[in-house]
Amino acid sequence: MKTLSGVLTINKPEGMTSRQTVTRVSNVLRQAGYGRQIRVGHCGTLDPLATGLVVICVGRSTRLVQLIQEHSKTYTGTFQLGCVTTTDDCTGEILCETSVDSSAITRLSILDLLPEFVGDIEQVPPKFSAVHVNGKRAYKLARQGHEVELAPRPVQIHSIHLTRFSLPEFELRIECGSGTYIRSLGRDMGERLGCGATMKTLNRSAIGPFMLDNAVAPEELTPENIESFVQSPIKAVAHLPNVEITEQQKALVYDGRPVDVGTIEQLNSFSKTDHSQADEDAVTKLVLLDAKQQLVAVSSYRFEDGTAKPDMVFHDPPRD
Repeated sequence: MKTLSGVLTINKPEGMTSRQTVTRVSNVLRQAGYGRQIRVGHCGTLDPLATGLVVICVGRSTRLVQLIQEHSKTYTGTFQLGCVTTTDDCTGEILCETSVDSSAITRLSILDLLPEFVGDIEQVPPKFSAVHVNGKRAYKLARQGHEVELAPRPVQIHSIHLTRFSLPEFELRIECGSGTYIRSLGRDMGERLGCGATMKTLNRSAIGPFMLDNAVAPEELTPENIESFVQSPIKAVAHLPNVEITEQQKALVYDGRPVDVGTIEQLNSFSKTDHSQADEDAVTKLVLLDAKQQLVAVSSYRFEDGTAKPDMVFHDPPRD
């Protein structure tokens, strides 16, 4: 049975959903001889309006989806001042349109506003979003005409740069943490400016170490070339400390058993007081590699005894 494990970076066009992107990859993989059971999953949804980077995990690497989603993301978005919509972007119904006073709203007024939206902030998601409300997606409830009230939630904005300003539009480059809605960011800035704003375009250019520059368009994928675009899963965990283990230890890990790796030099600066647990129970993620520097497992490393317990094992059965 053919097996494959790794990460694909896709340049999603406008109009395509993230789910359709995954389906495209799945279909090409099946045409390439991989079974129907091969797992494929994306790491963070992009709305159909948005373009840019979608990271897709294949095979056993789908276990890394959550870790990849935790990476910071970089977006470029354009926003129209003086317009408020039901969806906080240009796909929604217009609720309000107002003229924008060029003497009151200037490049400087936007620059002065940006620091308020950097750091740990509270953000209300759009009513038309995938957030769950009483077990249902908010956008489904909104489409059915239900009044949707979403509570603010914490998000992290690492940086915002004003890259273009030409009334009634402005453009921002944003680096942020997981769960941030760029639509909400534009909406809230518009409210602070007193005229409202809605998002017109959005492009995602990076998720952690994965860059749009190295992404492939969905229509370029073929059964003959898809394997050449699959990147090693180790790239997804390159930000984590790692240690090389022996073949004997590797066999133990494949059985799901912990291994003794001793003191890890990369973790010397780790402060166990940062953990809410008692010091003797302090753990952190540790990547286990084999002699060929291939990913064996992501483990939980215990400082007390220097052992690593495998949480995610990346071992495919032998090929037929």
